[in-house]
Amino acid sequence: MAFFLETLFGGLMTGMLYSLVALGFVLIFKASGVFNFAQGAMVLVAALAMARFSEWIPVWLGIESKFLANLLAFAVCAVFMWLIAVCIERFALRYLVNQEGTTLLMATIGISYFMDGMGQIIFGSSVYSIDVGMPKEPAFILDSMFQGGILISLEDLTAAVVAAALVAALAFFFQYTSTGRALRAVADDHQAAQSIGIPLNRIWVVVWTVAGLVALVAGIIWGSKYGVQFTLSTAALRALPVVILGGLTSVPGAIIGGLIIGVGEKLSEVYLGPFVGGGIEIWFAYVLALVFLLFRPQGLFGEKIIDRV
Repeated sequence: MAFFLETLFGGLMTGMLYSLVALGFVLIFKASGVFNFAQGAMVLVAALAMARFSEWIPVWLGIESKFLANLLAFAVCAVFMWLIAVCIERFALRYLVNQEGTTLLMATIGISYFMDGMGQIIFGSSVYSIDVGMPKEPAFILDSMFQGGILISLEDLTAAVVAAALVAALAFFFQYTSTGRALRAVADDHQAAQSIGIPLNRIWVVVWTVAGLVALVAGIIWGSKYGVQFTLSTAALRALPVVILGGLTSVPGAIIGGLIIGVGEKLSEVYLGPFVGGGIEIWFAYVLALVFLLFRPQGLFGEKIIDRV
């Protein structure tokens, strides 16, 4: 039982990391109705920026406190992601208003390749590390119930708490603020939103900035855990089944989908892997996503799209 709970907790923590990346997909889709292939590149660039600025700022300003240096680096990275959002709107999206979804999709693919190259030019192509003080040591819990206790990662637990707080804040933002309601209106119909006075350019800057901040948090956590390298942009591929499972229009769905897939990967690998030679963890999420595409394409919490002709 203790081993099962360890596997379960490990899957939940991994699922939270997937959910952080998936949130960026959901945010962009809710505001523009297009799947954002640039989200993986945003996570990479945000992580690179955090890794490099946390190195440069103590040298530039002569700061000895690591906490203060990381705090300033985070603030600089947040401004940097806002500048990226402004540039994306100014040089790409404003010329694609009311275009077909395929056109916007291709634009995000182009933005992804551009950001990959830009990140390498500005920050370099080496492997970097991020140290924001997240606990690395494991901990044992429930030792009074199980002999030896249950081993959990405090780093994963911290990441899960941060992700849960971020999801709660975003859910509140979309449901109870005027800007959040405007974002949903823009996603439904660009022309109708403009006709009632919603400034489309400002809304797109806001949502890409929020997605950039989510990518920054995800990049810090992934970079702290695994290091910052250019393969980090492929983390977005692990989040694709999450958004399919949870629904492209649901912020809570991203977190629930991530938890389901994280737990499913770990349990299937541990308990079914020995019977099939292992490797289930690699393809489990994609098979589950395929099943949902066949029988419930809108996902668990996504809105069912009805076209009237």
